Amino acid sequence: MIRLETILTPGRSLVNAPGGSKKKALEQIANLISREVTGLEMQDVYEALIAREKLGSTGFGNGIAIPHCRLKSCETPVSALLHLDAPIDFDAIDGAPVDLLFVLLVPQAATDAHLELLRQIASMLDRKEVRDKLRSASSNEALYQVVLDEQNGQ
Repeated sequence: MIRLETILTPGRSLVNAPGGSKKKALEQIANLISREVTGLEMQDVYEALIAREKLGSTGFGNGIAIPHCRLKSCETPVSALLHLDAPIDFDAIDGAPVDLLFVLLVPQAATDAHLELLRQIASMLDRKEVRDKLRSASSNEALYQVVLDEQNGQ
């Protein structure tokens, strides 16, 4: 089973990320991932995330969104985590603005393992104490550490 800490890095965990709007947040995610991951182009990532949002919002409620998509240029799953400096409208199912974005990019030929990753992310973020810890993380490393601790059952 793929574990979240193997696809997320401290460098792709950002606190106080400027939000502004859904498009700006997705653009920022695409920029971050293209800087961090060789072979993933900013425009490709951005367009794939936008296309996925057009199918239906990835806003899950409780201030969380899990933007995810398949990408031809993506060879292994890649994740990023952002805590925005201010909540933004994300067309979430509960109508609440979003300030936590957990991103998942998977290869074009996505498998059950990739669905399992999405399920892991959703079930982790479903717990209020996890969301509280993520929201109170004061640094990129601390944000990453919350995910690490959760994965290791601490």
